Amino acid sequence: MTPRRAPTVTPAPEAEPPACDATLSRAFLFLGKRWNGLLLGTLMHGPAGFAELKRGLGISDSMLSDRLNELTRANLVERSVDPGPPVTVTYALTADGKAISPVLEALIEWARNHLTEGACSGDDLKP
Repeated sequence: MTPRRAPTVTPAPEAEPPACDATLSRAFLFLGKRWNGLLLGTLMHGPAGFAELKRGLGISDSMLSDRLNELTRANLVERSVDPGPPVTVTYALTADGKAISPVLEALIEWARNHLTEGACSGDDLKP
């Protein structure tokens, strides 16, 4: 009688974690860039001038200018110049910029319900 062999066990392949959706990744890279999300959130409340945005956010002139230019190139913000006198420049959300408002409002509500004020480090999340 021939001895029986033990069945061969093939280890299951390790499951790969799902890849992040490229579109979602691109959105977080853009909105997560310092000041972009905050500028869009501020402009959800209506048009604002450069000085008003600077004062409200505490951002430097050069950084604010860079971010506003980036948001303008992305067609989320439009720049309007009123020749005056005095000359005034205002920034407002475009239709594409307004389209993100419900997402930002949902994010605000989520943060209000799930993050404490000191949770920026991630150490102080609500249970």
